[in-house]
Order: sequence, then C-alpha cells, then structure tokens
Amino acid sequence: MKKFLVLYRSTVSTKDQMADLTPESGKAEMDRWMAWGGKAGAALVDWGAPLGETAELNGTSTGAHLSGYSIVQAESMATAKALMDGHPHYSAPGASITLVEIMPMPGA
Repeated sequence: MKKFLVLYRSTVSTKDQMADLTPESGKAEMDRWMAWGGKAGAALVDWGAPLGETAELNGTSTGAHLSGYSIVQAESMATAKALMDGHPHYSAPGASITLVEIMPMPGA
C-alpha cells in the first residue's frame, strides 16, 4: 500500500477563509469534511491540519496559498485520485489539490 501527501491550495489563505466563517458555516464546512472522511474510510491515514503563514524561500510564488494537508493510502495514484472526487476543499476560492507519493527512505 502506498501513502500519498495531499496538499490543499487556494487563492485565499486559510486564515482569511476561517475569519469569514460564522459558527453555522464553520459547522457546515466541518460536516462536509467529516462526510468525505467517512467516504475515504481507512484510506485516510492522517486528517492533517489547516496551515498558516507560508514563506517562499526560493523567491518564486504561484500565487496560491498552501492551505492544508492530509495523508491517504491507496494501491496506486489512480486510486488516490479517486479518493479526491467530490472533496470539500474544491469549494475553496481557486482551490486545487496536489497528490504526492511518499517514497520509502532508502536503506530503511
């Protein structure tokens, strides 16, 4: 079974997105994430967390904020991609999701 890092990006920072949430909209957002997590089941290894301020150290920026991460496990990249169907992050402004296969450490 392979593991994949799920990187969530959007054009609005997580801090700004969270500042605009009312208690009701925050609960609705969490309900959508919980529904996705239920659908992903055991494939969701680590829910991850929202991410705060980011520093681009190489001098370039894509204009998108790295807003969070999760870790999933799947037999293949195609299976991991299928887990992202209907993901609640896609409702964020300018949302994108990047999947990165986590490779085993050499010699470990």
